[in-house]
Amino acid sequence: MKLAVEGLQHPDRARFTPAACALIIALLAGGHCVTRIFSRTLSLNAARIIEFRIRQDLFRRLLLLDLPFFAASRTGDILSRFSNDLTNVRMLTGFGVMSSVNALILYLAAVTLMLRIHPWLTVCAVAPFPLMVLAVKKVSSRMFQRSLEAQEELAHLTSLAEESVSAVRLIRSYCREQHFQELFGVTAGRYLEQNLGLARLRGLIIPVMAAATGAGTLVVLFLGGRLVIANAITLGDFVAFSGYLAMLVWPTAMLGWILTLAQRGAASMSRLAFILAVEPAVADAPDAQPLDAVRQGIELRGVSFSHGDTRILSDISCTIAAGERVGIAGAVGSGKTTLLRLIPRLLQVADGMVLIDDLDINHVTLASLRQRIGYVPQEAFLFSRTIRENIAYGCADGRSDVAEAVRRAGFSADVEKFHEGLETLVGEKGVSLSGGQKQRLSIARALLAGPDILLLDDPLSAVDAGREEEILGELGRFCGERTVLIVSHRFSAFRECDRVLVLKDGRIAEQGTPAELLARDGLYAEMYRTQQLAGD
Repeated sequence: MKLAVEGLQHPDRARFTPAACALIIALLAGGHCVTRIFSRTLSLNAARIIEFRIRQDLFRRLLLLDLPFFAASRTGDILSRFSNDLTNVRMLTGFGVMSSVNALILYLAAVTLMLRIHPWLTVCAVAPFPLMVLAVKKVSSRMFQRSLEAQEELAHLTSLAEESVSAVRLIRSYCREQHFQELFGVTAGRYLEQNLGLARLRGLIIPVMAAATGAGTLVVLFLGGRLVIANAITLGDFVAFSGYLAMLVWPTAMLGWILTLAQRGAASMSRLAFILAVEPAVADAPDAQPLDAVRQGIELRGVSFSHGDTRILSDISCTIAAGERVGIAGAVGSGKTTLLRLIPRLLQVADGMVLIDDLDINHVTLASLRQRIGYVPQEAFLFSRTIRENIAYGCADGRSDVAEAVRRAGFSADVEKFHEGLETLVGEKGVSLSGGQKQRLSIARALLAGPDILLLDDPLSAVDAGREEEILGELGRFCGERTVLIVSHRFSAFRECDRVLVLKDGRIAEQGTPAELLARDGLYAEMYRTQQLAGD
């Protein structure tokens, strides 16, 4: 532009004609366009790759974390980190980094070229910019805190939405729609308030930046014009100087947006880093060795366990021979489920030892340990897939004898009633199945894996008496030489057990065969009579 103006002023002394300058400008614009396309593609692709890798790391970490972590975390909060927080990090590493690099290059190039034209005019033109930087720095800390609070509120909003959708039938049955609408409105209002506060801060920065660039422009017009009149610089220099200053307007305006991205990205990354930094308590020890088979059985030596300050189990010691069937009875809260969860190391054995074939399970690889154990939890979780896929879920080797597992679990009659049989979709969390059907499907899933140890945590609580007899008979034939531990509130489930452990306040109060315990007329006999009187 400088050369073009000078060419118009003094055609006889011009290095390039205006037409040549126009052609050069067009070529440079084309080159700039191509460069911008490639730079955006590379930068944004890199941001997507970063997002992908962080998401993979997050999911891998979540699969390793322990049950207490998920008990203390809200599902919606975790989902918010996977979606909104990751999006903020991607925006920072993509558009944020790209815009920052563009701003840096433009500032360095423009200011350097302005200094070559007239150093003092350059100093005067950029003098308002340090004031702008100080104002931005003062606001940035508040923006980070606001961004973090906004992300936390969004996590609460996501959690509430997820819980409301999951419990929609319960909400409707108790006519609580209005209550949840109001609760959602309050939570959404807090999120709106945080974002409006963030917008106000951002709105404060942009006028400050505009004022800085506007002041610079006024300085150039006034001082630069006087320099042209005094022939200190040429008209072409003035045009070029004004053009360089104009180049700074857009990156300066972008600084506010970049700052917002940086603060949001930093706040989101701190939330992601929290999950990535959590170390699972249950992990393979450095000297862990694989468990090949279960030949000798299970031994518990002085096992104790606490949830925080609450003692759940105290000094549990017993030996369970291979192939033995052991029932575990006790009142609610006596530690039955916790005891089962310790054997596959779903909870860490911190006090005492659990040995399988004389190997401390803390020094056995988790994969080999859990491959030898079939676990049926109290609450059967089903994936939103077909019945066949849910049953075959635990068989990584592609075993296909699903029908036999269905028969052994007493689930065949129910499957036959479905129009599509084993290919029936169960819906989210098995919404299309009853509680008893979910339990029988969960039993079939455990049986199909052919485990050496079978852990059944109250698997028949939602099954009617007639179906219970059928399932217990099939389980008796399936178990054979397998080691079985069954927790149940129904004493009929202990009929085929070789021994029953009775827990009270986290300790073994009694143990023996069902007949011996009834004859002893102790705690087991008392609970048995209470259940008989209740008509169970």
